[in-house]
Amino acid sequence: MNTETQEQDPTPAVEAQPEVQPEAQTEVQPEAEATTEAEATTEAEATTEAEATTEAEVQNADNGGVAGSGLTPELVQQGIIDILRTIYDPEIPVDIYELGLIYEVDVDTEGSAEIKMTLTSPACPVAGSLPGEVEDKVRGVAGVTDASVEIVWDPPWTPELMSEDARLELGFF
Repeated sequence: MNTETQEQDPTPAVEAQPEVQPEAQTEVQPEAEATTEAEATTEAEATTEAEATTEAEVQNADNGGVAGSGLTPELVQQGIIDILRTIYDPEIPVDIYELGLIYEVDVDTEGSAEIKMTLTSPACPVAGSLPGEVEDKVRGVAGVTDASVEIVWDPPWTPELMSEDARLELGFF
């Protein structure tokens, strides 16, 4: 009955559809470009901020980290602090880091560590041996290629330099 009409309809409908699509895409393109430019500017600003905060990490990753260790200076520095927490003044049952004897720990990208520390007094009985012990232990930290310890007396050590935990341990409260 109506079989002749059904056989003729499918072919023209398929060909007409692609001609409309390109025109619609052309009209939308300028708006998409404006959005893309705004997004690109925002992404570029965010990328610049992120690059500024991680520039040292990227350089270290490119170079294999501090002295080729794959570690950032911050991670090596934390490793040094961890090892310093294992060194004790034999007269005081608190490690030298919590005791406040360590003033500064610096690590460069070559793995050289510089530690500025003090002693509880110039007449400290371990004045001759403690700096050498610190150097030896720090040299064993991953990423460290060399270590030097400088004893400084300014500012002089006072109990206020101790951590809260150290003051509790020694009964300074």
